[in-house]
Amino acid sequence: MELNGSVAVVTGANRGLGRHLAAQLLDRGATVYAAVRSPERLDLPGAVPLRLDVTDEESIREAARIASDATLLINNAGISTGTPLIAGEPAAVRREMDTNFYGPLAVTRAFAPVIEANGGGAVLNVLSVLSWFHPGALGAYAAAKAAAWAQTGAVREELAPRGITVTALHVGYMDTDMAASVPADQKADPAEVAAQALDGLAHGLPEVLADDLTRQVKRGLAA
Repeated sequence: MELNGSVAVVTGANRGLGRHLAAQLLDRGATVYAAVRSPERLDLPGAVPLRLDVTDEESIREAARIASDATLLINNAGISTGTPLIAGEPAAVRREMDTNFYGPLAVTRAFAPVIEANGGGAVLNVLSVLSWFHPGALGAYAAAKAAAWAQTGAVREELAPRGITVTALHVGYMDTDMAASVPADQKADPAEVAAQALDGLAHGLPEVLADDLTRQVKRGLAA
């Protein structure tokens, strides 16, 4: 899709990858709704603050009503609690699924008719290399991202006749708060990841593999 002149809703736009995505969309000529839980704390010049909590259906419906001119949705908001599936607290496992799977699904369901009514557009789902590689210590996160990958493929097929493309972004560790404990040499630059993701969107790619680790794991999965 053409990003210049598009109207984007970016969830989790207050920091990390989401902030880079929103800022780069502004640089590419898009109007950007920065969808965050606390819009009064947003500091992103040029963006339109939009209150949205991906675990709150009422806030999602209200956001879709306000951003009624949207042509692009980026499902970026997510959490990682470091919870294993057997030894971890069930509430934490459910929280990961609510935020990383049910949240993007609810937001996509709300905005799909908006995007369709505006002539079509695109959805970008921020996933992970852990969609395919499932370490026990991060079982809840990996399970949620694997489910989100399946969601992405199914939604892509469902939305194609409505003029909406769906792109999956897969990436390993990035230099953001979520990976603060990871050594710097193992982390990708989120600004570079954002640029790759937006280039993929612009070209209508179904999938963007943003770093060497992710490409290696995908090759192993295919083998």
